[in-house]
Amino acid sequence: MATDDKLEILRDGALHVTGRLVDASNATLYATSSLNNEELICIYKPIAGERPLWDFPDGNLASREVAAFYISEIGDFRVVPPTIMREGPFGLGAVQEWVTTAADLDVIEIAQSSNAQIRNLALFDIIINNADRKFGHILVTPDNAIFGCDHGVSFHHENKLRTVIWQFADLKLTGEEIEKIELLLSKLDTSHLGKYLSELEVSALFERANALLATKRFAVPNPNWPAVPWPPY
Repeated sequence: MATDDKLEILRDGALHVTGRLVDASNATLYATSSLNNEELICIYKPIAGERPLWDFPDGNLASREVAAFYISEIGDFRVVPPTIMREGPFGLGAVQEWVTTAADLDVIEIAQSSNAQIRNLALFDIIINNADRKFGHILVTPDNAIFGCDHGVSFHHENKLRTVIWQFADLKLTGEEIEKIELLLSKLDTSHLGKYLSELEVSALFERANALLATKRFAVPNPNWPAVPWPPY
């Protein structure tokens, strides 16, 4: 099914909650969205179920999930499942397509490898300043496609990059990666992104992307911030 069709079902379909992911720190509800005899399994994260954080604005995590999908799409990273903001049974929240993962694969081994899709995810995380890339937030499908989820603590204006993917640190960017960043900057609609992020956070995103173009290298850990989230899975 095409991404636009999935977005339509997520946005306009009847949303029914059928369960909850009990290990999640914020309310993360398993649901289905049905429209015109089509159904998508999805995750619904109502803003009302977000726990306050000391370093991020209250009630803003769902917005960052939607912003991450936007950056993934216009930058041609294609690592975030279709995600929209909508009203649901428990109020306004982010709704994202559920990704079925391969149970027999070692996610840790894949995440620590030189896999090109993992490298693409690592570059994406630098741009969105992901402060919580755990192994459990890396989704590998049965056909070996790789996606990322849980981007609620991203886009801070300070350098808070915290990830389990550091094997590419300080490596030179390829020509294709440089073109991808340039594409992102050329297509980025600041007014649209401003619906989800502050003006300072949008400016910081531009600064991170331009810094990558200037150095032409992957970022290295911030010496003043933990490099890896804890727990890492």
